[in-house]
Order: sequence, then structure tokens, then C-alpha cells
Amino acid sequence: MHAILDYCSGGVQRKVPAGAFVIQEGGTTGRLYVLVDGRLEVTKGDTVVAVITEPGAVLGEMSVLLDQPHTASVRAASDSIIYEFDDAASFLDEQPAVALLIARLLAQRLNVANTYLADLKQQYAGHGNHLAMVGDILQSMINLPPKEVSPGSDRQSDPRM
Repeated sequence: MHAILDYCSGGVQRKVPAGAFVIQEGGTTGRLYVLVDGRLEVTKGDTVVAVITEPGAVLGEMSVLLDQPHTASVRAASDSIIYEFDDAASFLDEQPAVALLIARLLAQRLNVANTYLADLKQQYAGHGNHLAMVGDILQSMINLPPKEVSPGSDRQSDPRM
């Protein structure tokens, strides 16, 4: 994801001291963040689910793309530097290469999750415990109804604004 840094000149570079939150679970910012340097922890509740150290890592993309509150918190585990984009939707419109890189990242995450769930399904098929329901989870993920998306055009204004 280091390549995203080449597109970040329009963002505000911000120093985040160790312990400070970049994103709060449940909040909605409409912002996109890109790690320049440092170490960030992604937490869900009190559980650290990921540690991010790779320059160019993107944060807040799920909230922006789904137009929903943040699903996790992100806190600086060490003094860090990030780019912050206040209007993430405009940034992605202006930088389609970044949108494509984010799409690839999300597809990669989905592939890992599907592979993991399929492996669980195979391992626990017929055991009759809570892990046996993995097949139902996989099926429900495949059949999720698409959220209505109205991308609009350059000639019409965005009704959300």
C-alpha cells in the first residue's frame, strides 16, 4: 500500500501522539486516513485485532465506502504521522488510482476471510457445535443484498450533500 503515499499531497499531514485515537468505534467522520510513519492499533471493544506499521496503510475506508459508523477504533501505539482527508469521497473521486488500490485491498481481505471461513467449515462440518454454523455464515455473506448506490454524475449534485 506504500504506493498510496504518492497520491496524498492534498491531505493534511498530522502528528498523532502515542495513546491518541485517530478513529473511535461507532463514530462517523467521513474522513480517510493514511499512515505515513508509526505504529497504530486497531481495536474492537477492548481487543486489539490488528497492528498497522506499513506506510500507506489506509484507515476509515469501510466507514466512508459503506456510509456507516466506524466498526473499530484506531489508536496510535507510538508517536505516528498520518495524512487526513476531510472529504474522503472527493479525494477518491479525484484519485481513482487510490480507489482502485483500496478496492484491491478490500478484495484481498475478503479473500482471506472467505478462505478462513471455508477452512473452518471443512474442519468442523458435522460436529454440531457453534463452529458448524460456518456454512450458514458463508451463505449469508454470499447472499447479502447490495446496498443501493447512486454514484451520480458530474452534471448532477450529490443528494447527500
